[in-house]
Amino acid sequence: MKQVSVLGSAGSIGIQALDVIRLHPDKFRVAALASGSSLDLLEAQVREFCPALVSCGNENVCKELKIRLRDYSKPIDIVHSKEGLELASTYVSADIVVGGLPGSVGLRPAFLTVAAGKDLALATKEVLVMAGSLFMESVKASRTRLLPVDSEQSAIFQCLEGNQGRSIKKIHLTASGGPFRKKNLEEINRMTREEALRHPRWKMGPKVTVDSATLMNKGLEVIETKWLFDIPASQIEVLVHPESIIHSMVEYMDGSIIAQLGATDMRIPIGYALAYPERISSGVDPVDFAKLGALTFEKADVEKFPLLQAAYQSLDDDLNCSPIILNAADEVAVSLFLSGSIPFGKIAPIVMEALNKIPPVSLNGLDEIEAFHNHVTQVVMELAPNF
Repeated sequence: MKQVSVLGSAGSIGIQALDVIRLHPDKFRVAALASGSSLDLLEAQVREFCPALVSCGNENVCKELKIRLRDYSKPIDIVHSKEGLELASTYVSADIVVGGLPGSVGLRPAFLTVAAGKDLALATKEVLVMAGSLFMESVKASRTRLLPVDSEQSAIFQCLEGNQGRSIKKIHLTASGGPFRKKNLEEINRMTREEALRHPRWKMGPKVTVDSATLMNKGLEVIETKWLFDIPASQIEVLVHPESIIHSMVEYMDGSIIAQLGATDMRIPIGYALAYPERISSGVDPVDFAKLGALTFEKADVEKFPLLQAAYQSLDDDLNCSPIILNAADEVAVSLFLSGSIPFGKIAPIVMEALNKIPPVSLNGLDEIEAFHNHVTQVVMELAPNF
């Protein structure tokens, strides 16, 4: 039986990971949970899955959870903040950690998990965007298994099974196109928060849903793919596939193309990562191809969605610093958009301005990467009012 620690248990990935675990009580046991401030949900998760450790976002949430669990009779440690998250990331009895934390907050926990020798089911693409080279070196040194949870990365991982890397000609990274695929540039710039969060295919958290609307999410996945599979960006092609049935494809030197297909449900890649190398039921119904009809494909429009091209260009930086600028600036811009401080059409200009104004620097180690990310965040916060 695998012991599982779930980071971000109240988020989209965490909830769906627990859905899969619930289906297989003979295969998985929850050892630890980490969440922010969703008290009602976290309490319910504790009572159902009985973890030995729970980490809360801050001390106040921790105190309130302890009060709510006064009648709870099973042994449990309730901790909080950065130290608590580190404990959940490295919990001694955990065999595998689900990295479902959003954004840059998931960076250090991923490094800690790998250093502790735990397998990591990684959904936080920012880990590889911000520290791809350093992180992959850590994975190789630890000899742990890094199992991708993003649907596209999981698809590539599955398509590569049994094949050698040098036989790859191209990776076709599929994208839904987001909610604004059919809009013109003028219409896109006027889109509201509610419209941006209305994704046509996937149910995701607000940050990644907005990133899907700008195609930044796919740009981040290009960077992630480069590091995860050790392949040049020139061999990664983004292909818009509105039905989101093919989750990505690998083209080989002999002309063969292997694709992974499935319903638009994150429980499939989560289940694959949790049970690897076994395949288990994810609770997802198979695709009915007769009802589906056709599968369609388009080239990505980088004029309407310039952040995708910006992601490719960021990989030209030999210092591996520009992706950090790209990611930090996007985090700030999306946060401002979600709070109503800027319109949708200002997200891309803010990110592009940061890439133009902030020079890349040489970074050595995780501390310097985090410090630079914080520096970029501050600079972009100062730039944003000018837009």
